[in-house]
Formats: sequence, structure tokens, C-alpha cells
Amino acid sequence: MNFHELCAEVKKEIKECTIDDVKKMHADKEDFVLVDTREDNEFAQGKIKGAIHIGRGIIERDIHLHIPDKNKKIVLYCGGGFRSALAAHNLQKMGYTNVISMDGGWRGWNESLGDIE
Repeated sequence: MNFHELCAEVKKEIKECTIDDVKKMHADKEDFVLVDTREDNEFAQGKIKGAIHIGRGIIERDIHLHIPDKNKKIVLYCGGGFRSALAAHNLQKMGYTNVISMDGGWRGWNESLGDIE
């Protein structure tokens, strides 16, 4: 099994949303935490407005420090939607009940001209 095959399997077991869904959540002022799971050097180049950073390499270790409530709505994104899917899968295994991976990631967000910081 390669990386893309693994991601395809994982995506069958997680919730995903679109970029437009996240824009609507922002517009509706929904209560959720937007988490950027990209690497530090990627995050330093910009982020989606309002996102916090917990890199893919440490999210399982540190998620409880940032989001102790396992029922909190969490939307994860990465560069394109693969790493965030893997992270969402692991957080679900850890007992987080409302984790969503944003399909399209940072690249898709930029292409859609979404708000960035």
C-alpha cells in the first residue's frame, strides 16, 4: 500500500468538508477550532485566518494541550487534504468525536481566494 492508497482508505472512515463549508462556518460564526497541520516552514508562509498550528508530526501528542474537549468541533487542514485526513483518523481513534478534514487544503483555500493571515 502506498501513501495515496492509505489516504483513500482513511478517507472512507472520516468526515470531510469542502472549502466552501469552512467559509460558511466562518461566516455563520460557528463554534469550531481550525487547525493547520502543515509543517512549521509551510505555516510560516501563511495560514487560514483564525487557524491555530499543530503540525502533523506532533498533533497526536499535543492535541489535548490545545483542545482538551474531545467533543469540540475541529476542522483540520494541510497542504492538500491528505495529511489532515490521516490526522483526523488518528484523533478519532483517540476519542475525538467531531473531527473533520478539509478537502483541498491550503492550496485549494488560496485558489478560492479565502481569507489568509
